[in-house]
Amino acid sequence: MYYVTKRMEIAGAHSLTLSYESRCEQLHGHNWVVTVYCRARELNGDGMVIDFKHVKEKIHGYLDHGNFNELLPFNPTAENIAKWIVDQIPECYRATVQESENNIAEYCED
Repeated sequence: MYYVTKRMEIAGAHSLTLSYESRCEQLHGHNWVVTVYCRARELNGDGMVIDFKHVKEKIHGYLDHGNFNELLPFNPTAENIAKWIVDQIPECYRATVQESENNIAEYCED
């Protein structure tokens, strides 16, 4: 099995819809750190699991400097964003989304 990891920083804003009062219900921004984990049993014709450039275009290119509430069809929690990332890239099996220094969410396919 081959594994590759792509880490990128994404500037973006969101507001959360929550079942309790929170300052996070107001629009606010983060410098998100996203790590995308991909794997393949065999390399593609170019000798890669996936081109890092394609991962960056698909995730960073779509989200960077955006309002996640407008770009994503769900409550943009770090957990939901991690799942969305895995769903965007067939080779991706795991994603971590860090919205601040000590707050990290992870989604991993079983």
